[in-house]
Amino acid sequence: MNTAVASVWDTLVGQGPVIHTLKQVAAGQGMSHAFLFVGPPGSGRSNAAVALAAALQCEQQGCGHCHSCTTVMAGSHADVALVRTQKLSIGVDEVRELVRSASLAPSGRRWQVLIVEDADRLTDQACNALLKSIEEPSARTIWILCAPTVEDVLQTIRSRCRLISLATPSTVDVAGFLTRIDGVPEQLASYAARASQGHIGRARALARDDATRTRRNQVVGWPVRLTGLGPAMNAAGEIHAMAKEEAEAITQELDAKEKADLDSSFGVVERGRRPREYAPALSALEKGQRTRAKRRILDVVDRCLMDIVSVYRDAIVLATGSAVELVNEELRGDLQRLVRATTPESNLGRIEAIFTAREQMLEFNVPASLALESMMVSLRLPEGASREARRRVGRGVGTADRRCRGARVGGRPEP
Repeated sequence: MNTAVASVWDTLVGQGPVIHTLKQVAAGQGMSHAFLFVGPPGSGRSNAAVALAAALQCEQQGCGHCHSCTTVMAGSHADVALVRTQKLSIGVDEVRELVRSASLAPSGRRWQVLIVEDADRLTDQACNALLKSIEEPSARTIWILCAPTVEDVLQTIRSRCRLISLATPSTVDVAGFLTRIDGVPEQLASYAARASQGHIGRARALARDDATRTRRNQVVGWPVRLTGLGPAMNAAGEIHAMAKEEAEAITQELDAKEKADLDSSFGVVERGRRPREYAPALSALEKGQRTRAKRRILDVVDRCLMDIVSVYRDAIVLATGSAVELVNEELRGDLQRLVRATTPESNLGRIEAIFTAREQMLEFNVPASLALESMMVSLRLPEGASREARRRVGRGVGTADRRCRGARVGGRPEP
């Protein structure tokens, strides 16, 4: 059961200095017409933006309980607009509509707040459309842009924004949040916090959903099993299939709803005929849905790659005798086998191969299946170590899988 938040700032995890700054802004100190929130994925950029928007609308600077706070946090406040895209980019038409809204006075007595969640996805034309509005803002309009880094935003835009930098929250902070807000048992919360590597949304999914934990266990189990070309190709195929399945599960219902709404708006359902304008509208819808599906697949694949990186990172930690906490403590046995079969230098090379594949997919549009196959071949264990790994893995893989099923809750392993 979720615990009610005491204020809008309770949604921000491990961001003490940022909360202090935003509270000052809400109280009128250091106010700006435009803010740029930056931070690594999962740090809570958009949560911080929404929390500031709520505090600016609240008479008590973010109490968390008044009508203004609850409507902003629920996404239904008339004077707060949040733009998030399911596409690979945010186009000029979407930004022009937002700019038109920015030119209007707020309906309430306080501020009109416009939040762009993925400012790094703005096209060049969209940036140019946004720039003029930020240069010449309306009297009671505030822009909040969110991006992973400062460099992801056009220089002429970021120079006109007040910068707010968020950090990756610690494992302790994330685990405490899951226990306090979501009521997650401590051991499961600790596992989810470590496995998510500070990504709040990912941590919540791992804590709440058995299937999410199972999929992650499959992925992090692959490095020790890459004993030859066959297992490498199998791993690439499984990750790509997993990404497609998860993406389809997310988008299928939304695609169907959008198609039904389009049919209804053109009267196809009632009249049974298709107006001339219907075909281009359907084509545009399907194109957008394909783009969204591609992004979803890449997002899932990218998450899998970061999980695999965590395994090689842990192997390096063990091999060098570092006292740093392991991300995959439940896989310690597999990690020790990986340490015996590899070197820290070779595992750094494997991490580099993973980031190369990531860049190929995200920056150069290489098909995910091909990039994954090439990457997995590069991750294979050395030939001399493969025979020993095959012998050990064949004997112990079932036990390892059971061991890494997550945390123990109430004395029993999570399914």
